[in-house]
Amino acid sequence: MKRHGILNSDISRVLSYMGHTDRICIGDCGLPIPDETERIDLAVKFGVPTFMDVLKAVGDDMKIEKIVLAEEIKENNPKVLAEINEYFAGKEIEVEFVSHVGLKEMTKECKAVIRTGETTPYANIILQSGCIF
Repeated sequence: MKRHGILNSDISRVLSYMGHTDRICIGDCGLPIPDETERIDLAVKFGVPTFMDVLKAVGDDMKIEKIVLAEEIKENNPKVLAEINEYFAGKEIEVEFVSHVGLKEMTKECKAVIRTGETTPYANIILQSGCIF
């Protein structure tokens, strides 16, 4: 049994086979997930687990070189945006903002989408894998 890192077997599996520039998405409970993209559903009830809890767990277990966020988060969810900025502060990570429609389209190319119980608007992020060497 694992002692550290991600305990969820599906998330651990996806992270372990990701290569440089591969992507994974963490989304709120309302984010539509394309049929062709693996769904890892963690949602237990509204608000559980939170978006930030999952982001921190995945982010601590993954080398991230870039994040993609919906432009709409700036006006519609500044609290979560501030928490994202705080979490990534001091790390050399590129940040890209796209339309929410564009972000949803990008999930088709993600290795998986992790669904959280988050209920605040636009609490969605795509993490792009960096190179660990």
